[in-house]
Amino acid sequence: MSFALSSAKRLRRISTIVVLGSCTALSACGMGDVRRPMADVGTGTGTMVAEQSLATEENQQVAAEDTQRLIVPEAEQMAAEEVQPLSTPPEEQFDNQDNQLDVPLEPAPVANEDIEDDSYGYAGGISDPIARGESIYAMSGSEVACRTQLKRLGVVFQEHEPINNGGACRIDHPLTVSGFASGRIKLKPNATLNCQMTLAFARWVKGDLSPSTRLRYLSGINTIHQASSYSCRTMSSQPGRSMSEHSKGNALDIAKITLNNGRQIKVQKPGLFAFRQRGLLNSVRSDACDYFTTVLGPGYDRFHRDHFHFDLMHRRSGHRACR
Repeated sequence: MSFALSSAKRLRRISTIVVLGSCTALSACGMGDVRRPMADVGTGTGTMVAEQSLATEENQQVAAEDTQRLIVPEAEQMAAEEVQPLSTPPEEQFDNQDNQLDVPLEPAPVANEDIEDDSYGYAGGISDPIARGESIYAMSGSEVACRTQLKRLGVVFQEHEPINNGGACRIDHPLTVSGFASGRIKLKPNATLNCQMTLAFARWVKGDLSPSTRLRYLSGINTIHQASSYSCRTMSSQPGRSMSEHSKGNALDIAKITLNNGRQIKVQKPGLFAFRQRGLLNSVRSDACDYFTTVLGPGYDRFHRDHFHFDLMHRRSGHRACR
């Protein structure tokens, strides 16, 4: 009985030694380094901890990848761009800036309506800039076109301030005329006329008077002497008669013509043997009606015995008076 018990104990010890030896052998082969996840099979808590740890690792990895995608392109773009050097202004620019900074700024002038200044920059001594503006900048297209034609014909003229003496004595855009043919033909004294009358007279001088003097006297014109231009009066200065075209600057009287050779041709009834003078005055009287609506001269009446009267009177019938 005792022998049997001792044999059982001996076998148990031997089996224990064998098991320990096997475990030692397995540990030596590296099997003991295998790590297993902590898990609580009974409650399931270990499974939840493992899943949370795995999710945390995945989130950290995704965040790292996103950060890398954002940083890498920006770094590549910055590396690709060339660094532009800052331009340094020349020393002269600095000097100019310093000088500009040293100059004190003047305050802007304050408009004062009470200050009177006669210098408006307008030629001809015009004191009222509004009147000057009306005579040039507010003129109609026909007035502008008329002045353009005067310049092409070489008429020497200046703008005159508007004339308004009441009633018919008015010229909105008058001119002061002093010569023709670019100044080679003088007009003395200067005449105050409207533009249309000036244009008609300039055409007459160029197209009729100048050729006639060259044909009969072999000389050009030096000076045309006028007896009346603008004048606020009635016809022939007679009381009770209609207002003259002179009151509108629409008429001009010629009393004498001086040629380049010094000869003077007076507008009056010629003598018996003054053939050239008679021929010139007759041709002027007849041909001038191609330019004017009224031509009156010596022989018409006592008021026109010593000059030619030219005007542009508008008649409803369209009649031209050449006498």
